[in-house]
Amino acid sequence: MNRRSKSTLFLMEQLIVVAVFAICAAACVRILTASYFMATETRDLSNAIRAAESGAECYKAISGDIVKMAEMLGGSHTYYDGSAVVIVHYDKDWRVCGEEDASYKLSLVSGSPDAGPTAALPGELSVEKLTGEVIVAFVVAARGLRDE
Repeated sequence: MNRRSKSTLFLMEQLIVVAVFAICAAACVRILTASYFMATETRDLSNAIRAAESGAECYKAISGDIVKMAEMLGGSHTYYDGSAVVIVHYDKDWRVCGEEDASYKLSLVSGSPDAGPTAALPGELSVEKLTGEVIVAFVVAARGLRDE
């Protein structure tokens, strides 16, 4: 009987050790998963800010000319409801691509260029996931189109 109780205690001790390791492994998996999602969010935010800064600097440098801006950034432009719109699509690796392969979108909605060469042209610039989640958005202004 003494021998049997010793083996039972040994098995119970082994089960407790296995349970403790299983709990620790589950906690490690949870931490690694959370860190992966945080790294993905950080990468998206960093790339979105880089794309938004590039778009804003381009808009200001070309004095609000959306046709030139669309050409420089590799996107498309259109006019909608009295506003000029530039859209640039990016794939999952933040490379400029077509709409069918896109995961992210930079859009700039500009005021009317009819205001004159010295007017400030405000534009609303945003970078978002195609799911509709806005990553970064702000207002940028450029001087009116230059007379050349």
